[in-house]
Amino acid sequence: MVTRAWPLMRFLIKGSVAGGAVYLVYDQELLGPSDKSEAALRKAEEIVPPAMYQFGQYVCQQTGLQMPQLPEPPKLNFPVREFWNSGIITVMSALSMAPTKACEYSKEGWEYLKEHAK
Repeated sequence: MVTRAWPLMRFLIKGSVAGGAVYLVYDQELLGPSDKSEAALRKAEEIVPPAMYQFGQYVCQQTGLQMPQLPEPPKLNFPVREFWNSGIITVMSALSMAPTKACEYSKEGWEYLKEHAK
């Protein structure tokens, strides 16, 4: 019983994580103008490294593990403009064209089946 339910549970977990990520991106308006996205990445550059550093220190204290001491939290370096121009715009344009292309391909497939079924 467990082995049958596991693929469904994995699908639901992955779907929940993906849905949460999409909601978070939409909620933070990261798919809007690049100025807002750039501001969000700058904010992440300021907040994430110290938080990860503090979390690492907390885990070390709680578990007794020894990690090498860093002089300061590491810094993130996001090439914002290059990333935005090359990756996000390409992905979003592909996603926006997906329903149209799916409709076109399904029509072509239907016509192909009609011709070969005669």
